[in-house]
Amino acid sequence: MKYSGIDLHSNNSVVTVTDEEDRVIAEKRLPNDLAKIVGFLEPWRDDLAGVVVESTYNWYWLVDGLQAAGFVVHLANTGAIKKYDGLKHSGDKADARQLAHLLRLGILPTGTILAPEQRATRDLARKRMQLVRSRTSHILAIENIVARQLGAKIDSNQIKRLNNDAVEHMGLTADVALAIQSNLAVVTTLSAQIDLLEKPLQERVGERPEYGLLTSVPGIGRILATIILLETGTVDRFAAVGNFASNARCVDSQHMSNGKKKGEGNARNGNKYLAWAFVEAANFALRFCPEAKRFYERKKAKTNTVVAIKALAHKLARACFHILKERKPFDVTRCFA
Repeated sequence: MKYSGIDLHSNNSVVTVTDEEDRVIAEKRLPNDLAKIVGFLEPWRDDLAGVVVESTYNWYWLVDGLQAAGFVVHLANTGAIKKYDGLKHSGDKADARQLAHLLRLGILPTGTILAPEQRATRDLARKRMQLVRSRTSHILAIENIVARQLGAKIDSNQIKRLNNDAVEHMGLTADVALAIQSNLAVVTTLSAQIDLLEKPLQERVGERPEYGLLTSVPGIGRILATIILLETGTVDRFAAVGNFASNARCVDSQHMSNGKKKGEGNARNGNKYLAWAFVEAANFALRFCPEAKRFYERKKAKTNTVVAIKALAHKLARACFHILKERKPFDVTRCFA
């Protein structure tokens, strides 16, 4: 049996093939050309237990291409791989061999490979989030200018209703008005693009039965339900509710020994989009759910605001896991017993 590891870079990849004793059978640095990589692996196709590809920013084309060519592909979760301590030398070849070695031992941490069409819809939702963040930065810029020049406060809803004529009547100098108008033009453009993206997202996700179940959770509306569904993928890929909560960055990262804390791990290991969605849901739940408000106040009295919000987000993440797993609507008594 043979094993292959690919250390993927922006313009080239180091491809290695090893045997059952970790001896290198073939190894070469190749350009990021699918035909050349497939051609290099072709002599060992029938003996390959699998091909491991790093989960870097540009893995889509390689994983999809290798799967289409008939190879068994594993996506390595690089954030969960810890190389052996004490190595005197490491490099691209060593990294590729390490991936093959972990696959041979059966201890390779892997990520989920979604179907290309599911991945495209999820990335569309991520693009919407990027545009929303960009729009927020321009709205805040207008708020700062108004506060600096007029000593007045203007909220985001008022800014979205502004136009160039309204800016002209603020009594600002020409240069300051021009600065606000430039920010306002970007806000208007981004708002139009955000609306344009939301329509196909609703068409692809809105009819799924899980969508209606998630919107039964206090604080989760149509946008957050869409993000949670797309980022979760298949809930069956999580062995237990704790794994789902950990993926949403809702649990502590501690190293314990003999009942004592000896350090912390990587608290950012997980899905940052799910983490954002559940924190947003927690902030909204405070406004509309008395039980969530009481839970938050109890936590806040013992800790602080940030920890209390995160604890509420953890509660909602666990509730969403059971909702998706059991196909049942939200039960407030079960969540906040």
